[in-house]
Amino acid sequence: MISKSIKYVGVNDRNIDLFEGQYDVPNGMAYNSYVILDEKIAVMDTVDAAFTHEWLDNLAAVLGNRKPNYLVVQHMEPDHSANILNFTKAYPDATVVSSEKAFRMMQNFFGADFAENRIVVGEGNSLSLGVHELHFVTAPMVHWPEVIVTYESTEKVLFSADGFGKFGALDVDEDWACEARRYYFGIVGKYGAQVQSLLKKASALDIQTICPLHGPILKENLGYYLGLYNTWSSYQPEEEGIVIAYTSVYGNTKKAVLKLADELRSKGCPKVVVNDLARCDMAEAVEDAFRYSKLVLATTTYNADIFPFMREFIEHLTERNYSNRTVAFIENGSWAPLAAKVMREMLSKSKNITFAENTVKIMSALNADSNSQLVALSDELCREYLAQQDTTANKNDLTALFNIGYGLYVVTSNDGKKDNGLIVNTVTQVTNTPNRIAVTINKENYSHHVIKQTGKMNINCLTVEAPFKVFEAFGFVSGRNVDKFANCEPLRSDNGLVFLPRYINSFMSLKVEQYVDLETHGMFICSVTEARVLSDKETMTYTYYQNNVKPKPETEGKKGFVCKVCGYVYEGDTLPEDIVCPLCKHGAADFEEIK
Repeated sequence: MISKSIKYVGVNDRNIDLFEGQYDVPNGMAYNSYVILDEKIAVMDTVDAAFTHEWLDNLAAVLGNRKPNYLVVQHMEPDHSANILNFTKAYPDATVVSSEKAFRMMQNFFGADFAENRIVVGEGNSLSLGVHELHFVTAPMVHWPEVIVTYESTEKVLFSADGFGKFGALDVDEDWACEARRYYFGIVGKYGAQVQSLLKKASALDIQTICPLHGPILKENLGYYLGLYNTWSSYQPEEEGIVIAYTSVYGNTKKAVLKLADELRSKGCPKVVVNDLARCDMAEAVEDAFRYSKLVLATTTYNADIFPFMREFIEHLTERNYSNRTVAFIENGSWAPLAAKVMREMLSKSKNITFAENTVKIMSALNADSNSQLVALSDELCREYLAQQDTTANKNDLTALFNIGYGLYVVTSNDGKKDNGLIVNTVTQVTNTPNRIAVTINKENYSHHVIKQTGKMNINCLTVEAPFKVFEAFGFVSGRNVDKFANCEPLRSDNGLVFLPRYINSFMSLKVEQYVDLETHGMFICSVTEARVLSDKETMTYTYYQNNVKPKPETEGKKGFVCKVCGYVYEGDTLPEDIVCPLCKHGAADFEEIK
């Protein structure tokens, strides 16, 4: 039961071995269906054909002596739509509600499009059941073209179709993220842009419950699930770590892989995952590649190409828009190694892939030369991990100062109770003998108050890899009201302050030596007490952020005003003077009229 008025009538499939004929599901699957009881009754989707009678029995038990008025069809995959015709036979007076494309698919599946008893809905349409109001949102290619999701505004429930689903029956006690991640990247992963579009629509809704078509009903900590979907659909790494995916014919490539894994662990890599592509679950290997930040591909040259399992694996990645990662290669070949060249060409069209400078070349078996190449590769891949650890970091690497430009930075501080951070673009090196850094912060920002009280801060130099979620976290909310590091275990410099584990090329710990009052802003003149360089990745400039990171507002055909900070669109003839952007919390002064 979801609530007194919304009931669950789905089923668990414990007989299935492969979902969609390819994904191993040892804990089965759930096919979810729901009933909304009101003056009029709506049934939300059906279930797989193997469970017709069980579903109809569940439905009848909830309905009692009543009859449903509507069947809402959100998605036409047969595991959800197979019983549409059986439903209409059991309840001939009910109306089928769905998208225009879905009705065309019904004609293909059932030889009927229910033209005499249907309601076609699209973006912005609504349907009243009495107290409950259904609002329909189109979600094309999440992950079929006909998909709609439905928001029930009274109880604030999002019926999310295949979104936020997972493998596994509902009577299984298992971690949500693991099987939801494998489900997402296996089935929905190609359509990240479309998921991003749906998430943007969802951000304007007050959602208290998510009811997907697979997996459990989600009621608590919804920000966690929404955040994961945002990370997955923007193709950003979820965690820092290195995946080694390999194939090995006679064991020599495997030996190199295991040696590299040991080197990586010894140099502070937080997570090392090794997958033998000939033996592991390929979907699990794909999931790992999207979960972590770096990938090492190790294989043999095979028929002047690469080993088939490696080719299949890379094709799975590129089909799903693998991007925003660091990739390294290990190749093995007894007379003419070609594997690294082939793998690099296969990934050549992937976006924002940083290829490691070091490639390991094995001629049949490891020798002194290829062993030294493994060490060099591990050094390169672990550069930032070594810099993050007190025991191995160079804390006086003043080349960090070279990363200061007209860039964007996260300034971290601590008020004695919690860590804080904000985005600034006003960091300048003012002298080099001694080294002095000027940081200017608006007095309205809580960080200004904290730094003036404590006299210390860290400057984190963001790289061009930093996604928009970094700017949302540190630029759109106040540290006085929000704990910006609540959901992570931060790294700390010698001054006790946080430095970011990802998306920076360096950081500097600063001690305030002088304060200059600039009326609306305060300038802190600081000495450098610690400086670490984590990578040589390019510093993000304000221009790069505006052109490549900040979401482009969808203003075409709309009349109203757009927030210059985050791109939120307010539709209307006049802008309320007291408006506060629901995304970035900026006021009317930061809106401009759509022209």
